[in-house]
Amino acid sequence: MKITSYGAAREVTGSRHLVEINGKKILFDCGMVQSRREESADRNSKLPFSVRDIDAVVLSHAHIDHSGTLPVLAKNGYDGIVYCTPATRDLCAIMLMDSSHIQQKDAEWLSKKNQSFVAPAYDDGDVHNIMKKFVGIPFDLPFQVLPGITLTFKEAGHVLGSAMCQVEFEENGRPRKYLFSGDIGRKNMAILRDPWEPTDADIVMMESTYGNREHDPIETLDDELAEIVNETHKKKGKLIVPSFALERAQEFVFALKRLEIKKRIPHLPVYVDSPLTVNITEVFRLHADSFDDEIRAVMEDSGDPFELNQISYIRSAWASKELNDKEDPCIIISAAGMCEHGRILHHLKNNIEDERNTVLIIGFQAKHTLGRKIVEREQEVKIFGVKHQLLAEVKVLNSLSAHAGRSDLLDFAEKLKDRAEKFILVHGEDESLNALKEEMEKMGCKEVIIQERGKPVEG
Repeated sequence: MKITSYGAAREVTGSRHLVEINGKKILFDCGMVQSRREESADRNSKLPFSVRDIDAVVLSHAHIDHSGTLPVLAKNGYDGIVYCTPATRDLCAIMLMDSSHIQQKDAEWLSKKNQSFVAPAYDDGDVHNIMKKFVGIPFDLPFQVLPGITLTFKEAGHVLGSAMCQVEFEENGRPRKYLFSGDIGRKNMAILRDPWEPTDADIVMMESTYGNREHDPIETLDDELAEIVNETHKKKGKLIVPSFALERAQEFVFALKRLEIKKRIPHLPVYVDSPLTVNITEVFRLHADSFDDEIRAVMEDSGDPFELNQISYIRSAWASKELNDKEDPCIIISAAGMCEHGRILHHLKNNIEDERNTVLIIGFQAKHTLGRKIVEREQEVKIFGVKHQLLAEVKVLNSLSAHAGRSDLLDFAEKLKDRAEKFILVHGEDESLNALKEEMEKMGCKEVIIQERGKPVEG
C-alpha cells in the first residue's frame, strides 16, 4: 500500500490523496486549492498525476476544497466512477456548477480591469460530465469499490453527507484496514448526528485542522450570538456574516431560530444572500434523515428550522444589490466563507468602513485570504483591488466550527492507537500539525507522520 498526497499536505485546502492498493489506484477527494490567486489557478487547472491511471475516485464530502476540481478529471479524460454518499452527490450537483460560474465571472472581471487573466479550471460541460460518473452509496453499506477492495462510508458529522471512508482489503495474504477520516465533525452539533467512533484500523489518515486549539463550547453559542446581535442592533448597525454555503449557513440560521423562539433577539430582517446557500438549504430539507434529535424536536414544535419571522432567501442579483440601500439594522448572511469571491465581497465593500456595523466570522479562515486579514484586524484590506479601512467591529464565533477541536482529534486517535501501525496527518497548517503530532506521540501512538505534498508514504 502506498499513499501520496497532492494537496491538503501542510495546508488546509486542495484535498487530494492517491492510494495504491495491490496495483490499483484510488483517488480520495479532488479538492480545489484556495490560496494566492496565481498559485491556486495553476494547481487547480493542472493535475500532478495521470488521470487515466486512476481506477476509482472516492469523495468524502462536498466542500469545494475536497470536491472542487473533480470536473478537471472529466476534462482530462477520467472515465471511472466517483463514489460518495447520496447527500454529497446532490450537493455537488449544485456546488460544482456554482464553482464553474464563479470562475467564469472572476475571469471576466479580471479581464475588464486589465488585471492578470486567470482562466477557469473547467466549464459547465466538464461539471455535467463528471456528475454522470457519481454513484451515491448510503452510510454503513459495504460495497466493492474495486475487485478485492471493500469500502464503507461512516458518518463523519462534519457537513451534510460527509463520510469517513473505511477500506478493507488483503495484502500478502493478511487482512488490512485503511481509514480516511475526511474532515471530522464535532459532537453535539445542532443539526447532524455525532461522528462515528472507529476502534480499529491499520493505517489512519486523519485531518488536523484544529490540532493545536480548542473551540468555544457549543453550549455557549446561543449566549454569544444573542449578545452580538443585540449589541449591533443598539448601534443601529448591520451584522455582516461571511458564511460557507454548506452547513455553516444552515447552522447559523438555526441558531437564530432558537434565539427567536426564546425571544432573546429583536425582530430583525435576515437576508440569506447567496443562490448557492438557498439551493443547499433545499437539499437539507430533502435529507432530514441525517438530522439529529435536537433539530427534530424543534421541527415538531416550531416547523421549518430554516424559516424565521423575517427571513429572505435571495437568488437574484438585483435583489442582492437592493440590500446596499437598506439603512436599518439587519443581518446579511452571504457566501463565500473565506471572503475570496461571491456576493460577500460587495457587502464587505459597502459596510466595513462604518463603525456601527459588525463583521461576524463564523468559520476557519485560511492563510492569505481576505477573511484571515479581517480576523487579524488589518487596518486596510483590499476588496476588488481597492483599499478599504476596516472600521467595522470584528467578532469571531469559534463555537460554530464544524471541525473537531484538539481534544476531539486526540480522542479519535486514542480509540485507534492500540491497533494502528501508522497515523498520517493531513489538512492542517504547521502549527496544528506539529502540536497534534507531539501530543499523539506522548499518548502512545506508534508512528505519526506529517504528510508532505508529493512524497509517497508506504502503508
